[in-house]
Amino acid sequence: MVTTKKVGDEGEARALAHLQRQGLTLIERNYRVARGPRSPGGEVDLILRERDGTLVFAEVRHRATRSHGGAAASVGTAKQRRLVLAAQHYIGRLHTPPPCRFDVVALDGDRIEWLRAAFDAA
Repeated sequence: MVTTKKVGDEGEARALAHLQRQGLTLIERNYRVARGPRSPGGEVDLILRERDGTLVFAEVRHRATRSHGGAAASVGTAKQRRLVLAAQHYIGRLHTPPPCRFDVVALDGDRIEWLRAAFDAA
């Protein structure tokens, strides 16, 4: 039986393998932070490091087809805010925060699109 969790996990694995082939190193998967009982927290699918030391917070989105705008279009402002919340929490644990950016890995069917610096924390 194929569940949405299984599809999501497989998509994350595909995205991670793609990013690792590009030279990034995995730091952490599925970093979650809670906000409160009535406020949604945040989650970062993949936290990676570039060769130059940049910390990359990557959101992986999967869609079977490109209808309705495709995978990349599904990362709206609310999702971006939750990613930024989790990233700020993660960075707050570091003694010296490195340069950071937010990437999106969009999986539309068999197609992988890596959007570097897809949005910022502002």
